Amino acid sequence: MIVRFIVFVLCVFISACSGPKLAPLSASAEIMAFGDSLTYGKGASEDGDYPAVLAELTGFKVINAGVSGETTSQGLTRLAELLVGETPDLLILLEGGNDFLRNHDIAKTKANLAQMIELAQAKSIPVVLIAVPQKSIFLSSATLYSELAETYDVMLLEDVLTDLLKTRSMKSDTIHLNDAGYRALAETVYRGLEDAGAI
Repeated sequence: MIVRFIVFVLCVFISACSGPKLAPLSASAEIMAFGDSLTYGKGASEDGDYPAVLAELTGFKVINAGVSGETTSQGLTRLAELLVGETPDLLILLEGGNDFLRNHDIAKTKANLAQMIELAQAKSIPVVLIAVPQKSIFLSSATLYSELAETYDVMLLEDVLTDLLKTRSMKSDTIHLNDAGYRALAETVYRGLEDAGAI
């Protein structure tokens, strides 16, 4: 069991990250983790959400800007409001799952995520995009994330969430992670940032 878990984590680390290099973050850097319940940490114990674990791993301030149940249309409005008053040094964007669960138009979801990336890039905020799996019998990351990453030249963590949601021991229910899952997600983000030169 332990060996299989180690192999799983290594596979995630090796295959998860793609995209451009990032500028090194300063010691006082502030990261905004933006998204829905997977960012908020539904299913996690106190301080078990991935932004809290990422703060522990990096030593940076990581803002948990996750809202359970949020769609990309709602997220677009909220992010625009947040970025009026805040300019984080890095934005981690993990959203789209609720659109898929509610059968929203894929083109609209992609357009909303594109506008979120554009909002950040207009303020020179680097973006890390985490792909979300589409609703299907066999989970696989929605292709719109790789398309967006290519269009906007942003770092993409493509398979980590899909792989974690395929692993029963990493989940608190069918669509949310548990403490172990959120820690594995945070560790993958950390390794991705390290490989990209941000830390």
